[in-house]
Amino acid sequence: MRRIKNIGVLGSGVMGSGIACHFANAGFHVVMLDMASDGNTPQARSIIASTALDKAVKSSPAPLYSKDFKSRIKVGNFDDDLNLLKNCDWILEVVKEDIAIKRIIFEKVETVRKPGTLITSNTSGIPIKMMAEGRSEDFNRHFCGTHFFNPPRYLALLEIIPGPSTSSEVIEFLMGFGKNYLGKQTVLAKDTPAFIANRIGVYSMGKTFELAQELGLTIQSVDKLTGAAIARPNTGTFRLGDLVGLDTAFFVLNGIKQNNPHDLLAQEASIPAFFTHLVENKWLGNKSGQGFYKKTDLRDEKGRPVILGINLETHEYENDSNQVLESLNASKQVEDTPKRIKMLFNHADIGGQLTKKSFAYTMLYAAERIPEIADQLYSIDEGMKAGFAWEYGPFQYWDIVGLEAGIKAIEELGKQVPAWVIEMKNNGFETFYTTIDSKPAYYNINTQKYEYVPGFESIVRLDYLTKEKIVYQNDETKLYDIGDDVLCLEFTSKMNAIGAGILNGLQDAVRIAEEGKWRGLVIGNHSKNFTVGANIMLIAMLAYEQEFDELNRAVDLFQQTTMRCRYSKVPVVAATQGYVFGGGCELIMHCDATAVGAESYIGLVEVGVGLIPGGGGTKEFAVRTSDSFTEGDVQIPALIENFKTIATATVATSAYEAYNYKYLNEKDFVVMYQPEVIYKAKEKVMELSEGYVPPVQREDITVLGRTGLGALYAAAHSLKLGAYASEHDIKIAKKIAWVMCGGDLSSSQMVSEKYLLDIEREAFLSLCGEQKTLERIQHMLEKGKPLRN
Repeated sequence: MRRIKNIGVLGSGVMGSGIACHFANAGFHVVMLDMASDGNTPQARSIIASTALDKAVKSSPAPLYSKDFKSRIKVGNFDDDLNLLKNCDWILEVVKEDIAIKRIIFEKVETVRKPGTLITSNTSGIPIKMMAEGRSEDFNRHFCGTHFFNPPRYLALLEIIPGPSTSSEVIEFLMGFGKNYLGKQTVLAKDTPAFIANRIGVYSMGKTFELAQELGLTIQSVDKLTGAAIARPNTGTFRLGDLVGLDTAFFVLNGIKQNNPHDLLAQEASIPAFFTHLVENKWLGNKSGQGFYKKTDLRDEKGRPVILGINLETHEYENDSNQVLESLNASKQVEDTPKRIKMLFNHADIGGQLTKKSFAYTMLYAAERIPEIADQLYSIDEGMKAGFAWEYGPFQYWDIVGLEAGIKAIEELGKQVPAWVIEMKNNGFETFYTTIDSKPAYYNINTQKYEYVPGFESIVRLDYLTKEKIVYQNDETKLYDIGDDVLCLEFTSKMNAIGAGILNGLQDAVRIAEEGKWRGLVIGNHSKNFTVGANIMLIAMLAYEQEFDELNRAVDLFQQTTMRCRYSKVPVVAATQGYVFGGGCELIMHCDATAVGAESYIGLVEVGVGLIPGGGGTKEFAVRTSDSFTEGDVQIPALIENFKTIATATVATSAYEAYNYKYLNEKDFVVMYQPEVIYKAKEKVMELSEGYVPPVQREDITVLGRTGLGALYAAAHSLKLGAYASEHDIKIAKKIAWVMCGGDLSSSQMVSEKYLLDIEREAFLSLCGEQKTLERIQHMLEKGKPLRN
């Protein structure tokens, strides 16, 4: 069996350093080499690679899950350190997109590479078959393309492109390795220009450029129409061009035309004059300071920088004219995403026309590329979702608007629908996808029938389960039977904000699991974020009305719910992704375990709205601080460190960083491949259920009383002196200190969880009566960001 321990990365540019960092994220030792520099020391001669790594680590968004992982990367140069590749199990080339340079690098690599070592290229455009010409048989058998997308940590797509001589064992291994170790959506592509995602995505981008000018739309309107409105990133189309670099987009667009003479749609596409104008002037987007958009030093009435957009006709930069589009305004009233997409597609105004025409061209182009770039339609959809962060792929969009409507839209362009689509329709199939036995199935063009989408053996998708699998539901939750006598509770409130419905749903789910045949409970969902925390609108209403009895009951319900999860008679395991804020963080801290998606951003952020964690979070930090004490240990430093985490509302920017902040501990585990988190949580429930014994409520929590309070008050004031905290921040910090130290106790002693929960609730309620807290809550509700008052 092939094993990977050491990986060599050749090239330290933006992609090379990013890929090296992600290999380090996954736990591997990495050697990153680049050109040698003049100098008399190894450090001086490897300055290109070391400088690139330092720059990458400091960049935002961060390429590493934790800065500590930098130690897993060793830098060097091609002249002095090529021998380091002898110990590598995989060598990945990421040098300049120049075939002559790549061939020189491969020739050097073959002098040190041990037989059987994987050797791959991250090229995005050069044919795989051309790069390895002249290399040995063993080299060619172990050589293929592995195309990561930028930034490598955050974009899920990894395209695997076999060469003409690549061993099937190598391809099979890399497909599994990309998913299981790197957390990637690995897609098998063919050795065709731009492969899958760039071929479809850049064509779609270019076509939208054309349509924008044809329909008289501003670039700002187009970005609103092609962004969140249709379940794509907020960058839309023109901002995406600025982000990736207009020179890069221009190169790929031209490459598709030049390298695909038989691709009639690509040949018909034209590159607009405004695009050529920008590239010729080297206004290439974010990296050059201006592109389709230009940031100015001016400020608007709200104090935000004024950003100008290019006029597609005059090529001058202008303020956003706030073009009025009935379609766009109407779409804002539709919360259900598929319904919103369908409404935009069918709208008569120019916004609707853009949506319909751009969809039609993209659907047509994707359908015509089978089997040229991929044998099956699901590969194209997965490529676009993972590589361009679309929520739906072209054929899934087609299902949303309807097969017949999509065909009609294509015909209205004066184009012919591919024969296989018409044949599918004539054979009675109305959708490209369906569900069979709670698993997704796609229309197989070759067999002309529905077949399971591969890779779902270890994935639980709640949205594919039938109504019969719903065991219980209320307005904010659904409880599913996910098989093997395991339940899963899904949050369904807006942004998964935790209110009474979710708390009651959690209580009922635990009760149902305890009273029935069930082995345990998973808490998980497929939303972008696990939860943004407690419903602060509810808190605000009660606080403004000074309904403290009602507030007390609400906070008590929250505390009792988290404690119910901890002391349930069956194991309770959470599964997370995205934001795990406030009450969500408190919830997972009380579960038996958490399957944590690597890209989970976890934190107790209540200070931002003038409160302390009141659902057991402050109590739990006191518990974890106590558990970290050892006999003879100096206890104050650990107390201060944990106190600062809450007092500064520190958010972990990855699952691994969350361990450093004590949000996670040894009971929790990281899942690299996000789609598997609920399945992995289910496996954990099944493992824990064998002979499960509920934990005993704690009566042995060591708190430091006045000694601790003195240290924490001093720490709080140091934050103020350093201008890190306001007067109100200090007041909140002292409340946190009060709970973590057990209140005004004369000396260190042991207390119970109930005792700490009571003083936590009291501190929370007292802050609800503070005017500055009410101001913070109102600001968060209105502006969506914290107020420092």
